[in-house]
Amino acid sequence: MKEFQDKNYWALILGGSSGLGLATAKKLASHGMNICIIHRNSRAQEDDITTEFDTIKAEGVQFKSFNMDAFKAEKREHLASELKTILGKKGRIRTLVHSVAKGNLKPMVSEDSPTLKNDDFNLTINAMAISLYDWTKEIFKAQLFAEDARIISFTSEGNTKAWKHYAAVSAAKVTLEAITRNIALEFATFGIRANCIQAGVTDTASLRMIPGSETIKAHSLNRNPFKRLTQPEDVANAVYLLSKDEASWINGCVIPVDGGEHIS
Repeated sequence: MKEFQDKNYWALILGGSSGLGLATAKKLASHGMNICIIHRNSRAQEDDITTEFDTIKAEGVQFKSFNMDAFKAEKREHLASELKTILGKKGRIRTLVHSVAKGNLKPMVSEDSPTLKNDDFNLTINAMAISLYDWTKEIFKAQLFAEDARIISFTSEGNTKAWKHYAAVSAAKVTLEAITRNIALEFATFGIRANCIQAGVTDTASLRMIPGSETIKAHSLNRNPFKRLTQPEDVANAVYLLSKDEASWINGCVIPVDGGEHIS
């Protein structure tokens, strides 16, 4: 069933060329939602990404992608202007998905490698948290949100647990959740709902960049009630559910999508 078909709904996905963002784009497209992906990738990755994007286009939806720096104000303004043309008079953004992974994974203390500095925190928190607010404001200002819109971002158990090398990202996740709660409160009168998905440990490129990721995966497999890691598709399924009409009363939440990993 393609319940979003013919509704002129779009999903704008920040960081949609891999991992959770890409899985989400595929899932929403399979249900008839048009897709716009903002990503930042090198030319060496172009062929693989084009192949993935072709599978989205094969769903028969409208599709647009932009390989650009999502964190510069002038780029956001330019893209919002372009989106007005792409979406046309009737098209509206139903779902804004924040799937940005750009941060520093440095230790606080080390004798043989660089350690976290103030700038590392600033870069990470700006990219992985404050950019959610920046994009929300830009799309809101351009009047591109649907009357019933959903803003969804991805957090992790690093919001309450300390992992080595994860301090800057952990700080960003907590900030992301705080911003989400206030978006949920202050934009509600405009028909916008905002929630965070707390994904279980998922074997993505982002996870593999964390020192000790193999240990994290082993620990998760051991304590997960289903004895498996979270898959990107599990998270994409949850975004789809939150995008449905029936999810309109879910607002301001951090929702674990981890098969019960967080309870053990």
